[in-house]
Amino acid sequence: MSQSNARNDFVRFSLEQGVLRFGEFRVKSGRISPYFFNAGLFNSGFTVGRLAGFYAQALVDSDVGFDMLFGPAYKGIPLATATAVALANHPGMNGRDVPFAFNRKEAKDHGEGGTLVGAPLQGRVVIIDDVITAGTSVRESVDLIREAGAEPAAVLIALDRMERAGPDDALSAHSAVQEVSQRYGIPVVSIASLSDIMQLLDQDADFAEHREAVAAYRAKYGVV
Repeated sequence: MSQSNARNDFVRFSLEQGVLRFGEFRVKSGRISPYFFNAGLFNSGFTVGRLAGFYAQALVDSDVGFDMLFGPAYKGIPLATATAVALANHPGMNGRDVPFAFNRKEAKDHGEGGTLVGAPLQGRVVIIDDVITAGTSVRESVDLIREAGAEPAAVLIALDRMERAGPDDALSAHSAVQEVSQRYGIPVVSIASLSDIMQLLDQDADFAEHREAVAAYRAKYGVV
C-alpha cells in the first residue's frame, strides 16, 4: 500500500469510528475548531489493532532507524504495546521483535520500584502518542530516555493538526509538531495530517459541506 493510500485509509477509518468528526468544537486551546479528533475512541480490540497497524506502517515507511518503542503514560501505553505487536507481524520487519517500555505517573515504592515498566530503555527509542498539543509528554519522555542513556529517535503520532500555537494576536510561526522536532532535533512522524483531511474534503462529495469551514480554519491557524 502506498503512503498516500494509507493516509487516506486512516482518515476514512477515523471517520467511520467517530474518532474524526466535523462540526463546531471548542478545543483545549480555546479555539472553535471545525473538526475534532479523539483517539481515545479507538477503544476496542479491532479498532486498536487496526490503529496499531497504521502506526506500524507509518514507522516502517518513515525510514527512521529505531531499536524500541516508548509509550508515555497514560495514552501512550496501549499505543506502544499494540504497535509493538503490529510491528512483530509486519512483513517489512522481517520477523524482528521490537521491545517496548512505558512510564508510570507515580513512582512505585515496592517490588522493582521506579517509574519505568517494560524493556530497559536503550538504543534509539521512538516515542508514541496520539497527538502533540503542548509537547509536555514529549519533553518528559525525552528526559526519561536520555536519563537512561538512550537516544530519542522520533515521535510517532496519529494526527498532525498542522496548527500554530499561541493566542490569536501572537501566533507562533511554527506548529507544536514543528517546535518539538526543532527543539529535540528528531523527526515527528504522523499517520495522517490536516492535509490528508483536506484532501478527503476536496474529493468526497459526502463531506464537501465542511470544506469551507476547515479551509478557513487552516488559513487562520495552519502552517505549510
